[in-house]
Amino acid sequence: MSTTDLPLILGIESSCDETGVGLVRGCELLSDQVASSVEEHARYGGVVPEVASRAHLEAMTPTLHRALDGAGVALADVDAIAVTAGPGLAGALLVGVSAAKAYALALDKPLYGVNHLVGHVAVDQLEHGPLPKPAVALLVSGGHTSLLLVRDLATDVELLGDTVDDAAGEAYDKVARLLDLPYPGGPPIDRAAREGDPSGIWFPRGKWGDGTFDFSFSGLKTAVARWVEERERTGAELPVPNIAAAFQEAVVDVLTRKAVDACRAHGVEHLVISGGVAANSRLRALAEERCAAAGIKLRVPRPRLCTDNGAMIAALGAEVVAAGLPPSTLDLATDTALPVGQVLAG
Repeated sequence: MSTTDLPLILGIESSCDETGVGLVRGCELLSDQVASSVEEHARYGGVVPEVASRAHLEAMTPTLHRALDGAGVALADVDAIAVTAGPGLAGALLVGVSAAKAYALALDKPLYGVNHLVGHVAVDQLEHGPLPKPAVALLVSGGHTSLLLVRDLATDVELLGDTVDDAAGEAYDKVARLLDLPYPGGPPIDRAAREGDPSGIWFPRGKWGDGTFDFSFSGLKTAVARWVEERERTGAELPVPNIAAAFQEAVVDVLTRKAVDACRAHGVEHLVISGGVAANSRLRALAEERCAAAGIKLRVPRPRLCTDNGAMIAALGAEVVAAGLPPSTLDLATDTALPVGQVLAG
């Protein structure tokens, strides 16, 4: 079957502070448009759910039209609609699901409520082609840090380990606040760390060798806070680049070590890293180094596809449609805590 014969999938993402709409045929990305409200949240130092929901309402229709124009297709050409049903912020999810239901009803097209987290894994196929089976996925974002065993994107995703407290992205945001760096904290810490020495300060590695694939970054964040407080108490200057570099090294050390260990434990030769923190330069570099040493093939989408977007939801929708799974009904409910093993909601 040629690419042009595959169903055209519209994907809608609104789980947090990005309104994303994407169009996909199989593993081919036709259009990806995102409207972010991050600047509106920056003044508060984090995402404000009510502000995010309002921003989605305002951005949904124009973002959809930009996506259609970018792909050179009409709304009537869409064969199926996929939408993030969870996990995420309740109000934000509701905006996206309501829009998807309206389009599905008006167009008489099937609707698929899908899992946001699995979408982050599926998006890699738009850059590197079909995902080998099985694969291990390290999902690292502002709200989630998880290791997944992916035997089939549409039907068989197993949670191997999860964060027991702060996700890696949350720790970045909190440490950035301690260092007077902008929100969101990932990019400014990454930039500052390039000028610093990661070996000058040692910060703890949570759950380093506990034999699980779980993560913990709350203690690391607290250790950075205590170190900063002690310097401020004595009036010493804060070496921000060195702190950023040491903190970042502690995070990526644990992430990459546990990801490689998960691949070895399950006899898997392919690792996918996805989610917003996957855009981090040091995480990518250390993952490449450790995967090469372990004989593991590493796949990381380009930074644009790592953050929340509609393309990832369309990509997962394409997998669900290809697997012949039944569509969701129009009474599809959102689920703020949708478990990662449940690919299709409802």
